[in-house]
Amino acid sequence: TMWYLELLLPLLLIINDASCQWNVWVPRDISAMTNSCVVIPCTFMYPSGIRPYRGVHGIWYFGQPYPQLFPPVVFKSRTDAVHESYKGRTKLLGDLHQRNCTLLINNIGTEHSGRYYFRADLGGANMYTYPDFAELKVLDQPNIDVPEEIVSDENLELTCYAPDNCPDMTPEIQWMYTDYLPDPEFSSDYVEESNTAVLSSTLTFTPRPMHNGQLLGCRVYYPNTTLVYERLITLDIKYAPRSVWVNLSSEVMEGSSVTLHCEVDSNPPPRISWMFGDQEILWDTASNISFSLDNVTPEQEGIYTCVGDNGYGTMNTSMYLAVKYPPREPLVNNSMTVLEGTSLALHCNTQGSPPPTLTWLKDGELVGTITADELSVLEITEITPQGDGQYRCLAENEHGRASSSLNITVEYAPILLEESKCTVVREGVQCVCVATGNPEPSIEFYLPDLNITINETDGRYNFYTHTDGHTSTGMIKLKEKGERVDNGGPAVNVHCSISNMYGRESVLLELQQEKKYMMAVIVGTIGGVAVIAFIIAAVRYVGHNNKKENGNPRQDVVLENPALYYSAVKKDKQNLRKKVGEDGDYQPVGSMAGLERQELNYAALEFIGGRSREGASGRGDDGSNYKEIKAK
Repeated sequence: TMWYLELLLPLLLIINDASCQWNVWVPRDISAMTNSCVVIPCTFMYPSGIRPYRGVHGIWYFGQPYPQLFPPVVFKSRTDAVHESYKGRTKLLGDLHQRNCTLLINNIGTEHSGRYYFRADLGGANMYTYPDFAELKVLDQPNIDVPEEIVSDENLELTCYAPDNCPDMTPEIQWMYTDYLPDPEFSSDYVEESNTAVLSSTLTFTPRPMHNGQLLGCRVYYPNTTLVYERLITLDIKYAPRSVWVNLSSEVMEGSSVTLHCEVDSNPPPRISWMFGDQEILWDTASNISFSLDNVTPEQEGIYTCVGDNGYGTMNTSMYLAVKYPPREPLVNNSMTVLEGTSLALHCNTQGSPPPTLTWLKDGELVGTITADELSVLEITEITPQGDGQYRCLAENEHGRASSSLNITVEYAPILLEESKCTVVREGVQCVCVATGNPEPSIEFYLPDLNITINETDGRYNFYTHTDGHTSTGMIKLKEKGERVDNGGPAVNVHCSISNMYGRESVLLELQQEKKYMMAVIVGTIGGVAVIAFIIAAVRYVGHNNKKENGNPRQDVVLENPALYYSAVKKDKQNLRKKVGEDGDYQPVGSMAGLERQELNYAALEFIGGRSREGASGRGDDGSNYKEIKAK
């Protein structure tokens, strides 16, 4: 026994070494179209120490590698004895002596799909069935590589494959039903691996929801043959809700009923929910949903939103349910105090159905525009003092009206008004300073010549102030008209200073002649001259008559003051003139035009009756009556 084991062990080692050199290379997977052909590439190896006896032979089996299981013989090089399904269809393309066992199968059918094994026969006991196999897939239609999920608006690639393992026929691929696709692109590829080849064509496009359920096809055909293979697919395109339909917005009377309906278009069907504000009222997974509102109240007025969500996106549509009722009292800004130049936005918010018209009124007058909405915004850009006042928002609809008000107080720096000036009056010079501002400005006068600030009553000045709303008035009277300047007028140098918390301003007041006073001077002068002329004429007439009656020679009227005095208030190079234009043109006035270098103020006559030359009236030497005329 030990002798037998000693002989057997080296033999087992030799057999194990020899088996490690039995190798074959075949493609693990190979495919072909029905009724076409297929070439299975094959290369085998055997131990170098083996010498083939009577040549090298080979056998191809189908399905099983073990001869004792009697698998169908596909090809046998020693004889033509093959399985009937392979008769006349197989041919060995390789040279077994060159260790090439490549096999050709013609006119294959789907029944020929399966595993193919090669067995080397080197004569005697040197036969070996290789465990590696080539699995053949016989296709009756081309393969289309379709992604597990096709999503709308995402780039999609579909690839159609056709095997190209038949040397006598080359396939071509054509896509079908692509006319409706948006900008389709086509590309081809040829892949060789393990001595097998596959032709592919890739279709690229961006699907839309409208393409859901559409057909696409791939056609494989062999030119110059009748072999045509087609495969059709139906596009299952997932898309977010693309439309949500709800009732049109409507108006109902308080206490009535209404039904709201919603339909959603999406794939897959969505979860539909009805929302009122942020509150979910009802939901369901379906393509449509409805609910009813009974005994509607104004609190149920508002926006109702239908939301559809299917995991690929969300879409919603809203409708407005209006419950008719009069406007509620508007909500407006609180009253405010602002600084001039501030920009404001006044809000007016109310509720009513039908939607009320909102009108802004300022101190009773329309401002802004009339708005047919529940919210109106009145924008005031860089507010001015004129913007101060009461603002009222009026809400109206066919069922009633309501309003709310606010006050805006505008504070601003003082502004000197044009009424501010100095004028010459009979008592001297009167200076008035008028200013507006908020808070109301304080007023004081400054006399730079005397370095005096007047802001309270002084014995030499009549200081007076008065406030009316935002307007302040200050006035002083200078009892002396001041020294005269070169043009003959009084020299007045008065500054008015106005101030409040937002600013201060000091202005030199202009001197103006008081119009009423000037008119009195002119009228008085003209009237005085006319009276004098009348008296002289009357005296001469009376004397002439007395002379005729008495026959006495004419005696002149004796006056206490033989000449009529008049006062020339100031001498000037101009005549008394009347201003007739804005350019300072003057024209002579009546008979006074002949008076040169004099300006008459006024004259007064006083008749003193019942006095003689010593103080009583009487007759002259010629017996005529007389009166004494004095210039006053």
